[in-house]
Amino acid sequence: MTTWTADEMMTVAAARALRDGARCFVGIGRPSTAANLARRTHAPNLVLIYESGTIGAKPATLPLSIGDGVLADTADAVVPVPEIFNYWLQPGRIDVGFLGAAQIDRYGNINTTVIGDHYGDPTVRLPGAGGAPEIAASCREVIVIVKHSPRAFVERVDFVTSVGYGSGPGDRARLGLTGRGPVLVITDLGVLEPDPRTAELTLTHVHPGVDPARAVGATGWPLAVAPSLGVTPEPGPAELAALRLLERQD
Repeated sequence: MTTWTADEMMTVAAARALRDGARCFVGIGRPSTAANLARRTHAPNLVLIYESGTIGAKPATLPLSIGDGVLADTADAVVPVPEIFNYWLQPGRIDVGFLGAAQIDRYGNINTTVIGDHYGDPTVRLPGAGGAPEIAASCREVIVIVKHSPRAFVERVDFVTSVGYGSGPGDRARLGLTGRGPVLVITDLGVLEPDPRTAELTLTHVHPGVDPARAVGATGWPLAVAPSLGVTPEPGPAELAALRLLERQD
């Protein structure tokens, strides 16, 4: 009998993907939860950078937005937003960008703009791009965290807010994007990674108790499964305690 939820497993797996000492450009929401969990567990020297200009933020509670005062109060430095993008992000000084998604396709392209065929008259208008396109373009690598469902994992995103691998290998170089692109997509069912040859997202790990067929069925394209499919280690007691405390303080 498990003592953790699928959301907790997803958040813990995402936190584990962050290296101690890395410079991480953090999106609000679950990416922020996972990044702050990493700093409270295995990565105390993780440098959290938020779009509002805070570098080295150490919030005691989860920030409500990139403008939450707790980020500036606890940061090592606060710089103008243009400096974050022009000096830190675009020259490749940030190791990892941590993003969420409303839609993601087989090549890791992300949509957070509109759902529907017409931009001017969409079915749903989403929160928008923010700094995500620049994060996806210029961070040395990108990690995406998103719940696994056919609505989110689509054959082709309705709008490309943030480029992953475009339409396949070579597109990032052709577009002049300097970062590696998405290296991990972490869901509540498992972990996907780009195939080195095709750049197509491939299921490489499932979380404990998850049948790979469930992840395949929750994907809007024929999801490839790695021959040596792994199983994510369960959350440990310390990780769960730190996560639950963090979310209680939210």
